[in-house]
Amino acid sequence: MAPHDDGWRLTHLGRLLGHAMRRFDERVLHLMAHNIDVPLALSNLAARAQISAAHIHITRHLDLQGTRLTELAQKAGMSKQAMGDLVDQCEAWGLVTREPDARDARARVVQFTPTGLLWLQAFKDAVAQAEREFRVEVGPDVATVVKIGLEAYAGST
Repeated sequence: MAPHDDGWRLTHLGRLLGHAMRRFDERVLHLMAHNIDVPLALSNLAARAQISAAHIHITRHLDLQGTRLTELAQKAGMSKQAMGDLVDQCEAWGLVTREPDARDARARVVQFTPTGLLWLQAFKDAVAQAEREFRVEVGPDVATVVKIGLEAYAGST
């Protein structure tokens, strides 16, 4: 490779995956901001870009029965402190609560509130719409191959 040939830095798989993920998450947030079933205060936050892809980590990784903060941070690949900040924001917005852990009185479990469950449903709907749009844009065969390839790659670690 010639020393001046640096085009690979713009087109390698990791960079493309990163761009694709950001584009997908931005579309999901846009759809959520315009979903009439999302409480108005939350859709306004999403519309003003106050809710970011980082907040989606909670939506993606919080178990329906609740998850300890340390486990939530680990699932999202974040520090406990960074996840704690996100949980604080989501708690202030009424999406989650922190409840005592029935297995350990010293620990707390992060759980969705009823508003948080509405948010989760809006997230599910937005993801489904964004996936449909992806299939239309790249074609159903390519979309299927991409999904199978990403599942294989993600599962091989």
